[in-house]
Amino acid sequence: MDTMTLWHISGWEFAALAFAALLVGFSKTAVSGANTVSLAIFAAVLPARASTGILLPVLIVGDLIAVLVYRRHAHWPTLWRLFPAVGAGVVVGTVFLVWADDAQVRTSIGVILLVMAGVTMWRRRQERQAEREPAPDGITTRAGRMKARSYGVLSGFTTMVANAGGPVMSMYLLSAGFRKLGFLGTSAFFFLIVNVSKVPFSAGLGLIDGRSLLLDAALVVFVLPGALIGKWAVNRINQRLFERLVIAATVVGGAQLLLS
Repeated sequence: MDTMTLWHISGWEFAALAFAALLVGFSKTAVSGANTVSLAIFAAVLPARASTGILLPVLIVGDLIAVLVYRRHAHWPTLWRLFPAVGAGVVVGTVFLVWADDAQVRTSIGVILLVMAGVTMWRRRQERQAEREPAPDGITTRAGRMKARSYGVLSGFTTMVANAGGPVMSMYLLSAGFRKLGFLGTSAFFFLIVNVSKVPFSAGLGLIDGRSLLLDAALVVFVLPGALIGKWAVNRINQRLFERLVIAATVVGGAQLLLS
């Protein structure tokens, strides 16, 4: 990564990155998936590959805040089912980053996000028509395990190559029937563990270094205000609106990646 470019961003570009950092905090405590807008902003201001390494520490700070707020609501059986598949996805994503260029990364992630949003909307419509609400422990069937593995690999892959695993995880948790607090608590621990585990891979690829961390230090101060806004907002959003906002954020993020 040519870290010298980090010292040549304009005031407006830094303001855009600060707004993206604020959105990270908001997404971690309110509408998961909104940080796809953040990654699109980072990729627009900075080189796409470099942006993933710079965004990662910002995301980890947001994850820490979310864990502190929603730690009592995590569903650990779901997390243990997902982690092996996610690990495989991270390895595949690392290999992909070795040879893929920026355009291939953006296109691949954008397509995956839009497909996942479409599948989730279809599943939720089917469930409402059947007047049933699946519970988180209802994913123990063979089909449920296969779904967990599929989403886990996709989440690991997308989070490694573009920090875009949030929407994939969101689609999985919605399809599994998680309510707001369980959704936020489970995803908080999931991404804290996954994002921390990605640091050695990102550093090894040259996506994180001393200069990138200096820029991160200037940006993380904007994460807390976003998290506080999200914590205030989540108590005022009903479940149906919450689901629609998550899906909408996923669609917007996927479309931005395809069009950028």
